[in-house]
Amino acid sequence: MHTIKIFLFIIPLVISSKIDPDNSSFDSVSLEPKSRFAMLDDVKILANGLLQLGHGLKDFVHKTKGQINDIFQKLNIFDQSFYDLSLQTNEIKEEEKELRRTTSKLRVRNEEVKNMSLELNTKLESLLEEKTALQQKVSALEEQLTNLMQSQPGAQEHPEVTSLKSFVEQQDNSIKDLLQTVEEQYKQLSQQHNQIKEIENQLRKTGIQEPTENSLSSKSRAPRTTPPLQLNETKSIKQDDLPADCSAIYNRGEHASGVYAIRPSSAQVVHVYCDTQSGSPWTLIQHRKDGSQNFNETWENYKNGFGKFDGEFWLGLEKIYAIVNQSNYILRLELQDWRESKHYVEYSLRLGNHETNYTLHLAETAGNVPEALPEHRDLMFSTWDHRAKGQLHCPESYSGGWWRHDMCGENNLNGKYHKPRAKSKPDRRRGIYWRPQNGKLHSIKSSKMMIQPTNL
Repeated sequence: MHTIKIFLFIIPLVISSKIDPDNSSFDSVSLEPKSRFAMLDDVKILANGLLQLGHGLKDFVHKTKGQINDIFQKLNIFDQSFYDLSLQTNEIKEEEKELRRTTSKLRVRNEEVKNMSLELNTKLESLLEEKTALQQKVSALEEQLTNLMQSQPGAQEHPEVTSLKSFVEQQDNSIKDLLQTVEEQYKQLSQQHNQIKEIENQLRKTGIQEPTENSLSSKSRAPRTTPPLQLNETKSIKQDDLPADCSAIYNRGEHASGVYAIRPSSAQVVHVYCDTQSGSPWTLIQHRKDGSQNFNETWENYKNGFGKFDGEFWLGLEKIYAIVNQSNYILRLELQDWRESKHYVEYSLRLGNHETNYTLHLAETAGNVPEALPEHRDLMFSTWDHRAKGQLHCPESYSGGWWRHDMCGENNLNGKYHKPRAKSKPDRRRGIYWRPQNGKLHSIKSSKMMIQPTNL
C-alpha cells in the first residue's frame, strides 16, 4: 500500500515536468540542459517507485497463494466430512425404508388378526348364549328326571336324556377349545402391537437423527454406531476365584491364548484376551490387522471399549486403568510391516484415571524402535469429540483416539487404516501411516498393544 501511495504521488510530478518545458520554449537556450537533467531524475524516481510497487505486488501474490492453499485444505477436509455424512445419511434412509415396509406388513397382519378376533368374539357370544339356553333346558330336564326317579325307583334312564347330556358335554368342550383359541389370538395380537410400537419408535428416532443439508453438524465427522466389545468364547472360570490379570492365569497352569475373565482389584469382572504366543503372558489392549474396525470413535467408546476379540478391538481405557493400577506394568508395542518384518518396543508406564484424561507417562526399557513414543512427558488421551484444554484440533488424517502432548503426529496407532487398492495399482498407500519422532514414515500392516506386570 505504501508503494502505491508513492507511485500516485510521483505521477503528477512527472506530468508537470513534461508540461513545463513546453511552456518555457521562449526561455533562453542556457536553461535547456537543466530541464533535461530534471526529466531524467523524475524518470529514475518513477522507475524506483514502480520497482517497489512490483515487490509489493509480488509479496501480496505470495501471501494470497498461501491463503488459497489453506482454503483448499480446509475445503478438502470439509468435502471428506460431507461425503462421510452423506454415506451415513444414505444408510439411515435405507434402514428407514426397510422399517416402513416392515411396518406396513405388520399393520396388514394386525388388521387380519383384528378381524379374526372379532369373528371369534361373535361366535363365542353366540355359543355362550346357546350354552345358557341349553343349561336352562338341562336343569329343567334334570328336575323332571329327579321327579321320575323318585316316583319310579327301578326305571331306567330315558335315551333322550342321555343324548342331551352327551350333546351338552360336546358343547362344553367345543366352547373350551374356542376360548383357548381366542386367548392365543389375543396373545398374538398383543405381540403384534408391541412390535409395531417398537418399529414406530425406531422410525421416530431415525427421523430425528437424520441429517439434512440445512442442518449439518458442526463437528468434523459424525460418530458411527459401534457395538461394545463383543465376546466369542470365554474360558470357563469360577466367579468366586477370578485372577487379577493374564499373568495370574498363566501362573496357575493355563498357557493357551484366548479370552478369559479376570477381576482386577476393586473392579468388576473384565473379559480380556491373553496372548501367550511369545511364551510369556500379555494382556492385549489393542489389536489391528485389516482395517475391518473403525477406530475414529467417540470418547465414550474409547472409555468402555469396542470391536471383537477375534478381529480388531480396543479394550477400553477404564479397563486398562483398572488393570495397571494394581502394580507396576510394562507397555509393549508390536508392529509388523508389509514385508512381514516385526519390530517391538517396551516402556514402563504410569496411567491416570478419567479425571486426568487418562494421562500416560512412559520411559523406554527395551526394543528396536527408537523414539517410538514421547518419553518423560504427560500425554493426555483425546478423541475427536473430547480434547483437554490446550490440545490442538488435529485433522482427519490423524483421526482416532490417542495420547498426545502438544502437537499432531503420525505416531498414532489408532489412526485411519488405509486398505490396499487393486493389484493393478501400486500399493504404497496402505495400512497405518506411522512415523516415530524425528523418523521416516512407515506403512504398518498390523499392530498390538499389550501390558504385563514388571515383576513377572
